[in-house]
Amino acid sequence: MDNRQKLIVNGGSQRRIEGELRVHGAKNSALPLLSATVLAHGECVLHNTPRLTDVDAACRILTQLGCRVRRDGDTVSVDATNVSGYEIPETLMREMRSSIVFLGAVMGRNGRCRLSFPGGCELGARPIDLHLSALEQMGAEITEEHGYLNCEGTLHGAKITLSFPSVGATENIMLAAVTAKGYTEIHNAAREPEISDLANFLNKMGAKIFGAGESVITVRGVERLEPAEHSVIPDRIVAGTYLCAAAITRGELILTNCEPQHMNGFLTVLESMGARIYNYGGEKLYITCKKRLIAPPTIRTMPYPGFPTDIQAPFTALCATAEGTSVFVETIFENRFRHIPELVRLGASVKTEGRVCVVEGVKRLSGAKVCAAELRGGAALVTAALAAEGTSEITGLQYIDRGYENIETALRSVGADIRRS
Repeated sequence: MDNRQKLIVNGGSQRRIEGELRVHGAKNSALPLLSATVLAHGECVLHNTPRLTDVDAACRILTQLGCRVRRDGDTVSVDATNVSGYEIPETLMREMRSSIVFLGAVMGRNGRCRLSFPGGCELGARPIDLHLSALEQMGAEITEEHGYLNCEGTLHGAKITLSFPSVGATENIMLAAVTAKGYTEIHNAAREPEISDLANFLNKMGAKIFGAGESVITVRGVERLEPAEHSVIPDRIVAGTYLCAAAITRGELILTNCEPQHMNGFLTVLESMGARIYNYGGEKLYITCKKRLIAPPTIRTMPYPGFPTDIQAPFTALCATAEGTSVFVETIFENRFRHIPELVRLGASVKTEGRVCVVEGVKRLSGAKVCAAELRGGAALVTAALAAEGTSEITGLQYIDRGYENIETALRSVGADIRRS
């Protein structure tokens, strides 16, 4: 896309978010699901697949590996019958951090994989040593040369204890273990809904995975996986972003195609701030917020089921206009406050030190020219701009488009004055 594009937002107290919005499929689920298709001897079909630049990058990686990939609306079909490739070029790996999840799948299918270190948003150290150590325990030999990782070996089951419940490492181990010989146990496994979604898809393909969503996952290796059909779970972070947009503009919003039980880590915070939230029938959520919100004293990001690091940035924007002071403690990524200087340009009162930021609510924000430096920070700037009096211009849209499908179209459908230029 053209990196010179920008979003122009006319915000303020007279423009509330009101209406009904459908939540698209989860980026953080679609990517490992797409990588899992490499393991199938045939054509897999994934429904509710979002149109995101990260998903496009994953599809290009699949094509590079020898898959036939077709998209029809939100359905992506991947035929991995003739997969023989095992190398992922640096140009494709640099497009997204999540590309490392292809390591386990390609190793599981071909017994070897060559790739460079992944790219994506610069959120600080996201060491892949947990991924590599786990695969080595499963029998892989890994060498590094000129920025590339060479992995080879016949994989076998192992008992693996993660020092941190890493989502990516848990996914990679599962992908590698489903066709490895014997049993694999993952202790201190990530418990995110995206882990359960991946396990459900792999089990449809014939895998034997038990305990997904718990802290111990067991995998019994099978010889071969067959193709399957599956729907990507809704994106809880996108849903949370749109709830923040409704709350900051003192509007009301109905979200459809969402999973409220996946969002308890931040729905309780919204309710404590004064928003009224109702769950209708499991896949529909209603929020109304007519008064100025009350700032939550402290928000600490934690692995699931705690408060997600990915929704921290939109919440800092929300708290920028709340009554009182909030302290955010970021425990996952050290560079997760890159959006704060841009929020200050919009009139927010925020101070940061290390992994802590203090947000003192102000009565009004003002439009300004700001630039997104990463995905969720970009969403925070859009959220703040909706409430800011006057016109805001947001650049750096290549980051926002990694995780939000046509964010301006979605917000315009529920009353926002926003367009892409």
